[in-house]
Amino acid sequence: IFGEDVAFGGVFRCTMNLQKEFGNDRVFNTPLCEQGIAGFGIGLAISGVTAIAEIQFADYIFPAFDQLVNEAAKMRYRSGGEFECGKLTVRAPCGAVGHGGLYHSQSPEAYFAHTPGLK
Repeated sequence: IFGEDVAFGGVFRCTMNLQKEFGNDRVFNTPLCEQGIAGFGIGLAISGVTAIAEIQFADYIFPAFDQLVNEAAKMRYRSGGEFECGKLTVRAPCGAVGHGGLYHSQSPEAYFAHTPGLK
């Protein structure tokens, strides 16, 4: 699992002590770049690696939207079945902060639920 502050336990402490248990090659922080996190996850997945990418808040997934909708979702179709992103999971919590206002309260899962090629 990788993402912003994941090695430190994550913003909601869901990954607390995972780096200690599984090592820093399997649980690590990434730069603050959602499209980079998604792109890295896609690369791992098409290489056959199980990838769990975490975006701190679902609201911040929109910079990665192109990577997920136009790359990950279409990879199998574009490659004639040679490559796929089935081993990619993207975690993006939503609604967890009651006082989050504009930037911590969106629930964008409907966009992805209506995208062919994504589950």
